[in-house]
Amino acid sequence: MYLEQELIQAIQKAFQQAFVLTLPLSALSIQPTHKEFEGDYTFVTFPWARHCRKKPEEVARQLGEQMKANSLLVADFNVVKGFLNLKIADKVWIKSLMAMDRDPNFGFSPPNGKKVVVEFSSPNTNKPLHLGHLRNIFLGYAVSEILKAAGHTVYKVNLVNDRGIHICKSIVAYQQFGQGETPEKVGIKGDHLVGKYYVKFEQVYKAQVAQLTQQWGDLERATQEAPILLEAQQMLKKWEQGDKTVRTLWSTMNSWVYQGFEATYQHLGITFDKTYYESATYLLGKEVVEEGLSKGIFYKRDDGSVWADLTEEGLDHKLVLRADGTSVYITQDLGVADLRYTHYVFDRSIYVVGNEQDYHFEVLFKLMRQLGRRYAKDMYHLSYGMVDLPTGRMKSREGTVVDADQLIETMIEIATQRTQQLGKIDNFTEEEAQQLYHILALGGIKYFFLRVEAPKRILFDPQASIDLHGHTGPYIQYTYARIAAILRKARTENIAYEHEILDESLSLQPVERAVIIQLSRFPDKLQEAAETYSPSILAQYVFELAKDYGSMYGEAPILQEGKVALRILRLSLSATVARTIQRSMQLLGIAVPERM
Repeated sequence: MYLEQELIQAIQKAFQQAFVLTLPLSALSIQPTHKEFEGDYTFVTFPWARHCRKKPEEVARQLGEQMKANSLLVADFNVVKGFLNLKIADKVWIKSLMAMDRDPNFGFSPPNGKKVVVEFSSPNTNKPLHLGHLRNIFLGYAVSEILKAAGHTVYKVNLVNDRGIHICKSIVAYQQFGQGETPEKVGIKGDHLVGKYYVKFEQVYKAQVAQLTQQWGDLERATQEAPILLEAQQMLKKWEQGDKTVRTLWSTMNSWVYQGFEATYQHLGITFDKTYYESATYLLGKEVVEEGLSKGIFYKRDDGSVWADLTEEGLDHKLVLRADGTSVYITQDLGVADLRYTHYVFDRSIYVVGNEQDYHFEVLFKLMRQLGRRYAKDMYHLSYGMVDLPTGRMKSREGTVVDADQLIETMIEIATQRTQQLGKIDNFTEEEAQQLYHILALGGIKYFFLRVEAPKRILFDPQASIDLHGHTGPYIQYTYARIAAILRKARTENIAYEHEILDESLSLQPVERAVIIQLSRFPDKLQEAAETYSPSILAQYVFELAKDYGSMYGEAPILQEGKVALRILRLSLSATVARTIQRSMQLLGIAVPERM
């Protein structure tokens, strides 16, 4: 960033010297030169040609000549139409490498006083975390860590949907078919056991609907009046009325689920600063509904249900409270938004939720604005695409979901097989080997999900995600482990390289220049990822860095280099790459192994 600022100042000075034209620094910008052209940074002259009364190509040529003659930064230049491609002097890049090597906070920003709340995960307590949740969790966690690195104070929160009709469905099925099962008795993780009865409910419900449809000849009536559904609806009313029997069973089954969730979060390395529970907040939403009624923002229908008319906003009528007085999703979201602002007085509140809820959040934000919440403009929906498997879309109510625990175990099995086939861990203890398999498995799936832009749908391929030679997490992890091995050997051979004074007279090979240039872009890429809530930018960056280092490793010997000054430079460069890879991957929630 510092080099780019200096370069822009040099361009400003060149305009003054060549054309007697003073331009504000804020009006000038440069960009990395495209790889198909020679150069490091490119300045576009088209906007300034008329000011200089010359063709863009001539403006670029004169600026280039001026900078080459008078700026210590520029070693050479070339012109392609109106594009001035500048080649930075090798000694400038070597100085830049030393600065990056010695900066313990390279790329990270100081605290800026801004507070951001990131809500993610937000599971229901009627089933275990599944493949779809994993994208949500990885995205939310990475965004949180990236924002922290950009200087924000970040609060990671989880809103657990622990009440409602879907929860009652699991409870009703357990009442009818559970026969006193507990996780301990049957040896099943608690969230899996409860999820089993959610699937059971749907199986019984479908059978009842089919039977009643045949009996009555009316599918709509059958879907609304199936006995097991009516029981679930009645249970929800009893829950909201505080029925002790219902509440006790609800509390017991939820406790099983929470234990299961916590085990999965620990496995994934995920933590939260605060967890909200819908059961403790849904009444707040009802208070907001009453407020909206009193202000004329909401209205009641004849059946007693409460609605918002958003037709003037280009939307439709939205239910905010059922006729029987029970809450819907948006009811609790209205209340939790107020509660969250009271807790944090945030500058930004980010909801990480799949794109099937785009409309829901559009409605929520409009309602909060209508209700006069000054923080409504600071609410943001980070929408992401669904996850598919080669076998098709998942459906939790049909029991075809790939749950998170199952997927992680599958990934560990794949990582184990791949690593053992390579035969490079013969000197590992069993504990070290198991730890490596776990790191590779999670690195594979996390990176596969995070490298894709959030709005895009993902077709997840477990086998491809573990490939050591592809665009994968394990490829980046292997690059880090390779560098770690080189640095260990250097220390063993007493080769000093850490924070050494580098020889600025050295001539850099193109592969070395490429790595240093890539390193210099880390601060900008991190800032861009933070500003756009896009971990994919950082994921793509760290892959390109690893790839550029792989090219250097193949062409420029390190420990075998006979020239001492050059060997020290390459070791210093390797160490800075390793730290940047580790930091980048850490921000993505991915560990890197010291040995592989």
